Formats: sequence, structure tokens, C-alpha cells
Amino acid sequence: MTQAEIKLCSLLLQEHFGEIVEKIGVHLIRTGSQPLRVIAHDTRTSLDQVKKALCVLIQHNLVIYQVHKRGVVEYEAQCSRVLRMLRYPRYIYTAKTLYSDTGELIVEELLLNGKMTMSAVVKKVADRLTETMEDGKTMDYAEVSNTFVRLADTHFVQRCPLVPATENSDPGPLPPAPNLVINEKDMYLVPKLSLIGKGKRRRSSDEDATGEPKAKRPKHATDNKEPSPDDGIYWQANLDRFHQHFRDQAIVSAVANRMDQIFRSLPVGYNISKQVLDQYLTLLADDPLEFVGKSGDSGGGMYVINLHKALGSLATATLESVVQERFGSRCARIFRLVLQKKHLEQKQVEDFAMIPAKEAKDMLYKMLSENFMSLQEIPKTPDHAPSRTFYLYTVNILSAARMLLHKCYKSVANLIERRQFETKENKRLLEKSQRVEAIITSMQATGAEEDQLQEIEEMITAPERQQLETLKRNVSKLDACEIQVDETIFLLESYIESTMKRQ
Repeated sequence: MTQAEIKLCSLLLQEHFGEIVEKIGVHLIRTGSQPLRVIAHDTRTSLDQVKKALCVLIQHNLVIYQVHKRGVVEYEAQCSRVLRMLRYPRYIYTAKTLYSDTGELIVEELLLNGKMTMSAVVKKVADRLTETMEDGKTMDYAEVSNTFVRLADTHFVQRCPLVPATENSDPGPLPPAPNLVINEKDMYLVPKLSLIGKGKRRRSSDEDATGEPKAKRPKHATDNKEPSPDDGIYWQANLDRFHQHFRDQAIVSAVANRMDQIFRSLPVGYNISKQVLDQYLTLLADDPLEFVGKSGDSGGGMYVINLHKALGSLATATLESVVQERFGSRCARIFRLVLQKKHLEQKQVEDFAMIPAKEAKDMLYKMLSENFMSLQEIPKTPDHAPSRTFYLYTVNILSAARMLLHKCYKSVANLIERRQFETKENKRLLEKSQRVEAIITSMQATGAEEDQLQEIEEMITAPERQQLETLKRNVSKLDACEIQVDETIFLLESYIESTMKRQ
């Protein structure tokens, strides 16, 4: 766990859950697995606050627990899962692209709450969609429920593990912590619910849906709620499925960019003749990138996607792009040359790249110092004398990818800190703007005239509006940069994970 990753985890936890949860989470990331009282002692936090923080972290799958032989429960942070919070906007946007606004809100609610029952999600999303509709229109629970079923069928949402049922005859002593289990065949099984109803619009804070003030309602009114039919069956977003979708889209996009003319000439739809299809498949199989491979010749052969080589090519292209942006086109030429030839001496680099010796030497040392390249020594004699040793430049893609991933983590942390700084510097103005917007919304609801609304709007002066626009533009740029860096992080992480599985 590098310092850059720990810092980014700290910023993400603080931004999403506040200081106490951030303190407990970062402490577990730094120290590893620890029991409750040790966490409270080391962080100088009350047991009650530690328990609440751990509940939040467990609810969002950021901490796991394990019961040891002596009956002590230890808690362990999931750093990789904390870093996934950076990707929440991308998960939500993907759900919107695939399943429209309803799918977007379902995934957003699950990410915001960690775990929820299907009935709770459906009702919350229906209410939120109804709020955005014109007066008189509402969203049916059944329509939201259908979208939830489609998300489960495509594995974008999944059930959470449950406490196994025990026989009532001899329950035995309760364990220190529950052991949650789930059958794989039940992970995407949607309970049969007959959710009948429509979304409701929010009333004012002082009145309920019937118009009766809260103060006049009997206290037992909220105690008569019946449990939902799916009570105890919780759902969560399946982040691995989203990652699979991102990976597939990245490979498709890379092939489309490489063979643009081919894809433009494809007929609309999938009605492609066998002869034309064979030509396209042969072209893909013969491509040097080897995204598509062919095995055997019986029945025309079998075509497969080589995921590891595809991810390797995407990671390599990312490294080449970074080298070109940081060091210029000549360095990128040398980098590609060493990649192609595997091992080269300095003199060979100068000759093949057709670059003067001094410039080539400077560029090689620059990339070597930044860890984009490595130097391999091959001695002719056991004494390793420099005059009798070959010095070969090479590119270790895995090592370079890890180095670049570390830099990406640092970049995202810097972007988050900059956004927080911009917001803090304009805190007073933002609060004033929010107050004015709240007043205008309230007056519009009571049917205020345009002159009155205009007078309220003028409470924010022209320079202040300009300052707000500048802040909004800067924050939007920082948000966009975070998403772009995270795309690079995803490609590098996918390549590193794929490489480690093959070793």
C-alpha cells in the first residue's frame, strides 16, 4: 500500500463520510486487521463512535470482519474497494446509458446507501422520478421494478450475503459476529414482489402527505408499518460487472479506432453474409495486435478474444501517449523502438532512431530516470568491468504500468484537494447563493410575482455571479479531469491484474 493510495483513500473517505469515518478507515488501512477496542485506543476515539464508523464502513463494503479462534472479532479495511468510490460517477453514467434515468437512479441509490432492499429502492426511485415529472404525472412502482429486474438479469446488481437460517429447536449460543453466506445461484434471483403504487411528491417539512401538521400526528402512527415482503433480502451494485463492461467497451473502441474504415463499411444491423464475415474475422485475426485469435480449422476454426493481449496493448498505448506528452515525439519514437526491438544498446538506439548521439543519450537517461525504461547489464566476464559489459535498454511494461498507476493516484489526490480548496475559498458566496435559491423556490411555490423574484435575485451582485460562474467552470474541469485520470487507472489496474493472474 503506497502513500499515494493511502492519501487518496483518506480524501475519498472524508469527502463521502466525514472525519470520524475517515480516521477509522485510514487507521485500518495503515495497520491492517484490528479488534474494536484496539482501534478505539489507537485512534483515541470513543467506542460508540468507532462502532458507528465501522457500521458505515461495513454497510458500504469498505471493511470486512473475521472471527478468530479465541472469539475476537477483527476488522480489516478493503483499500481497493475504497478507491472504487472514485469511479461512482462512471458506474452511474453507465447505468443511465444502458437503462435510462430509472437505471441511473437505482444504481445511484445502491451506491449511496451501500445495501438496500429491492422494495425500498423501487419506492425511493419512483418518488425521485415523480419529483422531476410535470404536475399530475407519476412514476409507477411496476415500471421501476421492471428496470431493477433487468439490472439483476444482466448482473449489474446482486444480492448481499445473509445470515444462514437456523432451526428453532436448538439455536445454540450466538457467535461473536454473524457468518454471512449466499449461494451463487441465488445472487441474481429477484424476489417475486407485487409492488403496487406510484411515486409521491415531497410535501413541506411541516406537513405530511395528508396536509396534517406533524405536531398533530399521533406518535404511534409510524409504529404500525408492516414489514416489506422482501425484508432481509438486501442488494448492492456489482462493481465487477461494471468493470467487465468498461473493459469490453475499451477493447471494442480500440479495434474500431484501428480499423475505422472497416467498421464504417459494415452493413447496418447484423445481417452479414458468411463470406463477408469470414473476411472481417480473418483481418482481425491477422492484425499484429492479436486482439482476436484463431484456433483450429475444423468448421472454419474458432475465433476468441485474447483479453490479456488486448489489455497489454491498451496499457502500452497509454504509456506511449504519456511519454509523448511528457518528453516529446522523439522520445516517443525511441520508446516505441525499444518496445519493438526488446533490447537495444545506446549506439543501436542512435542508429535505428536516426537521432544524434547526444540527444539520444539525454532522452534515454530522461526516460530511465522517470522509470519508463530500465537498464539491463550483461557482463562478458565475472568481474563486471564496465568496459567488458553490455548495457541494454529495455521497457518493462508491468513495472512502467505500476509506476504510472502510482502517479495517477497522486494526480487524483491533487485534483480532489484543489477542488476542496476552490470550494472552501468561496464557501461564503456558495452559502449565500444557496440561501437565495431556497428563497426563490419557496416564493415560486407560493405564487410570487416576477418583480419580487427579480428583487431577490439581485441580492447576488454581478461580480459575485461572475465569481460563481468561474468557480463552477473550474470545478467542472477538475471533475472532468478526475474521470479522465480514472479511465487511465482502470486500464492500468486491469492490465496489472491480468498479468499477475498469468504468473
